[in-house]
Amino acid sequence: MEKPNNLNFEEIVSAYYQPLYRFGYSLAKNEHEAGDLAQQTFYIYAEKGDSLRDHSKVKSWLFTTLYREFLKRRNKDRRMDHYEPEMLEVVGGSVEPHIRRSMDANLALEALAEVDEVYRQPLALFYMKDLSYKEIAEVLDVPIGTIMSRLSRGKAQLRDIFQRKESETA
Repeated sequence: MEKPNNLNFEEIVSAYYQPLYRFGYSLAKNEHEAGDLAQQTFYIYAEKGDSLRDHSKVKSWLFTTLYREFLKRRNKDRRMDHYEPEMLEVVGGSVEPHIRRSMDANLALEALAEVDEVYRQPLALFYMKDLSYKEIAEVLDVPIGTIMSRLSRGKAQLRDIFQRKESETA
């Protein structure tokens, strides 16, 4: 079974695991969840990837799948809010490992986390995944004009956050 640019499944995983993981991390804000999202995305691709008609769109398909999987999990987590804390501890899981990143990357991720969610997602796809406006629009399933607007507003929020952080450390 041939994939885009004659890549097999292992080559696709190798090429896209890190970008998908980083996108998952920007959404979920923890390493364990990001790894789970990336793995689930490749699991879905292994099962349904053959149905992808235009194999040149595998990148946007993977990012869209990861994003939808994140939304499903987030909605499930919201439903879990109604259960007793003792039950949540059983369902929960282990504590994720300490995040090891450079100081600049940590500051950028912290700043990104402060951006309103509606702007955070397009910003993460644009800066961290290097997706085009069109690809971001496909992943998030919104018009390209909306993406352009959200990126503009998100960039303005990031600038404000960086300026505030800079003045706090000065």
